[in-house]
Amino acid sequence: PRFELDPAARTVIAEFRIANQSETVWRREDGFAIGWQVYDPETGTFIAEGEWQALAHDLAPAETEQVRVELRLPPERGRYHVYISPLNRAGWFFARGDRFLLVDAGVEGGRATLGATLITTLRSLQRRNLRRAAGRAFTRPVLSVWRNRALIRSMVLRDILARYRGSFADAFWTVLNPLLLMVTYFFVFGIVLEARFAADPSRSGFVLYFLAGMLPWLAFSEAAGRAPHVMLEHRNFVKKLVFPLEILPVNQALAGLVTEAFALVIFMAFLVIARGGVPVTAAWLPVLLIPQLLFTLGMGWFLAALGVYVRDLGHLMGFLLTLWFFLTPICYPESALPASAAAILAKNPLYVMVRGYRAIFLEGAAPAFPPLAKLWLLSAAVFLLGHAWFHKLRRSFADVI
Repeated sequence: PRFELDPAARTVIAEFRIANQSETVWRREDGFAIGWQVYDPETGTFIAEGEWQALAHDLAPAETEQVRVELRLPPERGRYHVYISPLNRAGWFFARGDRFLLVDAGVEGGRATLGATLITTLRSLQRRNLRRAAGRAFTRPVLSVWRNRALIRSMVLRDILARYRGSFADAFWTVLNPLLLMVTYFFVFGIVLEARFAADPSRSGFVLYFLAGMLPWLAFSEAAGRAPHVMLEHRNFVKKLVFPLEILPVNQALAGLVTEAFALVIFMAFLVIARGGVPVTAAWLPVLLIPQLLFTLGMGWFLAALGVYVRDLGHLMGFLLTLWFFLTPICYPESALPASAAAILAKNPLYVMVRGYRAIFLEGAAPAFPPLAKLWLLSAAVFLLGHAWFHKLRRSFADVI
């Protein structure tokens, strides 16, 4: 095939020779022609169709004909796949599994660019796209976060400062909120219900074990609770701007980590007062923070995309997070769980994180390896699947919002 491109007019002229490799005559009176359709290469969504060009004459088996097709790309910015294929009244040949000419093109700033071209079939194209998608699934979320790191940093800072702007304590509420929450739960469970942990049955021991369990929960629950509303809160970004929407749940996850960081300072102060110092096993903290962040990001992407379509999800999440909190042994010892339920509840990723935090800060031990390995695998899977889910649905956000 030979191609000519007019970038300003966004037109491509393709010249090629077609051959009738069937056992029947391609008759003009039966509607045999050459046509083209434009598709989104990422989702396979049909976008536009061009005029059909009738054959110059009937084409007998084994005969060939030189064809010249002029196609025009859409004006919108993006990448496009153009399928050039014979057709008749029964439909497109490429849809039946026959070979067709694929033109990879793009539009940027109103001007067209021409990429690779190949002769392929739908099945071959689907296998090729599947291999590429599998590779991109591992790299796309990480690259997206890295490329937008400056924007993420500024939006996280703005989110934290704007959350309490105009209040008397201003940004100091970032410290007060986790502190007041911890005091409330301590009063209910530590003083009223007199819950105690076997490893340290004193009241100060309860405070430390409770605070260690609250650290991962604070970061996760804040991000998960806000995620269903994030697209609706930033609807202008969805509808009017070319904006990396996938960073909005990332901002919330990192803002949750900031809340955890302040809570960690409070916890460290209690630990120094009660036990005289921080154990060296606290250096294992990054090994727990990384899967915690991956799991939170994946859940954030999943909930943010689902919240666009299920508007009640935000209200439902309040109940689900409360249930999740009490199913995780944060404010009570693990021994309080029924033996029949403990094996099931131990598969809860927050359960593993709480165990790990208590081990490294209070028990002078590294996190248990088998649960930690499973946590890493689960968190990586949730991270990749959550981003894939978000990426799949994001193109229809503007239509729904």
